[in-house]
Amino acid sequence: MIAEGNIKTIDIDKSVLQRIILPNNNSEVTVYLKRDDLIHPEISGNKWRKLKYNLLEAKKNGYGRLLTFGGAFSNHIYAVAAAGKIFEFKTIGIIRGEEHLPLNPTLKFAVESGMELHYLKRSIYRNRNDKNFQAEIAEQFGNVYIIPEGGTNNLALDGVAEIIDELYVDFDYIFTPVGSGGTLAGLVYGLNGKKNVVGISSLKNGNYLNQIVGDLLKKKLPVAPDNWRIICDYSFGGFAKIKPILVEFVERFYSLNAIELDYIYTGKMLFAVDDMIRNNYFSKGSNVVALHTGGLQGNAGMQSKIKKLTIENYYD
Repeated sequence: MIAEGNIKTIDIDKSVLQRIILPNNNSEVTVYLKRDDLIHPEISGNKWRKLKYNLLEAKKNGYGRLLTFGGAFSNHIYAVAAAGKIFEFKTIGIIRGEEHLPLNPTLKFAVESGMELHYLKRSIYRNRNDKNFQAEIAEQFGNVYIIPEGGTNNLALDGVAEIIDELYVDFDYIFTPVGSGGTLAGLVYGLNGKKNVVGISSLKNGNYLNQIVGDLLKKKLPVAPDNWRIICDYSFGGFAKIKPILVEFVERFYSLNAIELDYIYTGKMLFAVDDMIRNNYFSKGSNVVALHTGGLQGNAGMQSKIKKLTIENYYD
């Protein structure tokens, strides 16, 4: 770890860019995996990228408590809880839905890391991004630094954009999973109109994310680039939904590369890249970089769903 201001930040190994084998890729397309899952065992992938400058901002302005939002299996909740413990912040997590005991592995880790959990009915939770609602939250909990759900804000884009300087191979496309839109926007911001950036939505009917990403870019650049797109054909039924063909793909990928993928984000993205190669989306000789955004902690919570799956042919 290296010192930066009054807070320690994680020293990233910039050399971890790994050429990978995809199960069905027999073409002349080369695929590399940016191993952001290796950044830190608890604050991995895009979660660290989006948190870095928010943590520095909170420390700079004298905040001792972080408050954020997320679902019961949220990678973001997990990461904020870990960051609070490591960087000496108290943390508060506003969780969508009702409490269920015993706590799942994600929330159990959060509590053990010192996070104070509060649950909101889904109808109320929908207001989480409303300014008046956040003002009420701040009044209720006092002097807290509020981080949005998923960690996506202007400062998050600055952290994600740093990925670009760590890519030492020439590439034509960079792919990322998309949940809240912040990682995709940060990559586009970092490239500033160069290359092609493709986001694979983990959400069913995720076309609304185009507006979110566009709005984020308008705050950072005088002219929003048009070198990006979001593809919504590989959600496998929706967020946190999986199908046997995806599970088989993730298992096959591991057997070929000895790299673990999560089922919600990076697994779906690499399935998409593989399928798009088979369908001649890329020109021969293209170089593709895919971003491993971490999220492996969520695999423990997916095991019960995997056990219930029955074999079926499926393309979402």
